[in-house]
Amino acid sequence: MTTLRELLKYGEQELGQAGVPDAANDAWALMEFVFGIEKGYYFLHGDDKIDEKQQAGYKELIECRRERIPLQQITGTAWFMGYEFYVNEHVLIPRFDTEILVDESGKLLKTGMKILDVCTGSGCILLSLLAEHKELDLSGTGVDISKEALLVARENQKRLMLEADFIESDLLAGVGDEIYDLIISNPPYIQTSELAGLMPEVREHEPMLALDGKEDGLYFYRKIIEQASEHLRPGGWLCFEIGYDQGEALYRMLDTAGYENVRIGKDLAGLDRTAFGQKEKDKTRRIEDV
Repeated sequence: MTTLRELLKYGEQELGQAGVPDAANDAWALMEFVFGIEKGYYFLHGDDKIDEKQQAGYKELIECRRERIPLQQITGTAWFMGYEFYVNEHVLIPRFDTEILVDESGKLLKTGMKILDVCTGSGCILLSLLAEHKELDLSGTGVDISKEALLVARENQKRLMLEADFIESDLLAGVGDEIYDLIISNPPYIQTSELAGLMPEVREHEPMLALDGKEDGLYFYRKIIEQASEHLRPGGWLCFEIGYDQGEALYRMLDTAGYENVRIGKDLAGLDRTAFGQKEKDKTRRIEDV
């Protein structure tokens, strides 16, 4: 019978031969997932024999990873902002870059604010904001055009035990007359011509609906900026994740649309990653305020 140590070596070799990035890490992650063990246990029991059924289960998942199915889809788990999210093939896998958007937009929140998350996917942005700022008594809505994505978002809402609404909507078309204090989005922003060059994990296994930003990658920003004006309270904020080369374009778009305090934020590599604009505050004053 095979030992844990031998099985892990098998996994590392198989993934390495398939060109999987960080093969050793993924082989271990799948062992941890299948056997429910930590490294301390492995170091003490690496030479323990394991039965054929357990071997087969591990090898099956190694084969899935060899086919470049993302590790998070295989395990059904992705960590974001310190919270465990359920993911599948219908949503983008939460990424560290998006945590920067959550951190920065969180600094804009005040007690009782209403948040709208456009293209919510797994719900990770909205739910993380609500979880991180429970003391502010926020309310939140996530919208997505994908019914399957909304099922994932609602599952994450239940797992995190948070209050939020998730509704099917083509961008902001389905939110009625609702007005929000902060509208946030990580929309599709990859140029169509660049999709073929993405890693196979992304190109073949993540939803194109959540990736394709049309010809210049800016299509959904234009639509959201246009629609947000009717749903954003004066003084409210519009917050985006953006591509590394889209900062100048987003600054110009927000400025042209009349937003104030427009700024482009950087990621840890110094690349453009976020865009913020504040809707002009209501300058009218009531007679009693004079």
